[in-house]
Amino acid sequence: MSQDRKTEHPELHHALRRRGFLGVAAGTTAAALLGGAAGPAAADSQARHRRPIVPRGKLGIQLYTIRDQTQALGFAKVFEELRRYGYDSVEFAGYTQGTGDISLRQLRRLLWRNGLRGIGSHVGYYSGNPDDYTFATQLDRVLDDAAEVGVPYVGTPSGPDRYGRTVDGWKRVAEEFNTYGAAARKRGLKFYHHNHQMEFGFAEDRPEVRLYDVLLAETDPELVYLEMDIYWAYAGQYRFSKRPDGTPAPFEPLDYVRAAPHRYPLFHVKDGEHDEASADGYEMVDVGDGDIDYERFIRTVAGRGCRTEHHWLVERDDAPDTGANPAGSLSTARRSARHLRPRR
Repeated sequence: MSQDRKTEHPELHHALRRRGFLGVAAGTTAAALLGGAAGPAAADSQARHRRPIVPRGKLGIQLYTIRDQTQALGFAKVFEELRRYGYDSVEFAGYTQGTGDISLRQLRRLLWRNGLRGIGSHVGYYSGNPDDYTFATQLDRVLDDAAEVGVPYVGTPSGPDRYGRTVDGWKRVAEEFNTYGAAARKRGLKFYHHNHQMEFGFAEDRPEVRLYDVLLAETDPELVYLEMDIYWAYAGQYRFSKRPDGTPAPFEPLDYVRAAPHRYPLFHVKDGEHDEASADGYEMVDVGDGDIDYERFIRTVAGRGCRTEHHWLVERDDAPDTGANPAGSLSTARRSARHLRPRR
């Protein structure tokens, strides 16, 4: 069984915001935690009259968003709350998240009892320690666990920089991803990669080449799938709109999906407020509070132009930061669900 992503895979957190993550105090009661997620009545009323953005049955959440609540309340209570908010699925970031021992069979049963589906799981790509739980070191175990908990997708949010930020280095990574994808397919699973902003940067040896394009070109589209994080894709658009020599290199994240919609079964719906003082151009906020046009993005992908199956997973990396979100991470989960799929 994998351990909590934060403690076991520090390389997964290089892209998190610079703010400190101050979790909700361990002694806070469940009632206080859940009560803080209420949100203004006016916002509730306004949301109920909006047309749903995410199609029915396609709304999920990356559990890393609410890791403090999972640790404080346990999976059972958190799953109850997520279902009450209108979520259909969850994506794992470790199968314990600081809750202590829990079997994969128990976890799968809890999902079923609450009418939720485990849609995916994030696992580290590689580590220098052969005993670490990563695709590179324990591939069979990673796939066995994903199959047992019942998720159809299992992937990695680790950056593909294992062999450096060169074209050949990323080709080597693509070859390994193809291997993981082939192994996953034999188990009836699908392997995927989740982006941050740095994937959209340029190769050190060929500064005219965007590294994300290398990854797409060198991976087999029937073996390696992509989970686009909308926030980080637009942060990449802002940060890497020019090549190292200063020549323009604009790109539109949505165009990647338009070109190959079947390769993008999963998306992270994460909003941001434009901030020129930030290196990435944005600061994370709850879905609906920022100025990233994710609504156009979702409606375009979910519309007639892209008829393949997609799942939309709420995420806010810094939601437990009580400085940024005093009500706690369940507030983010609830407000985001209400904004994306208002309940009439």
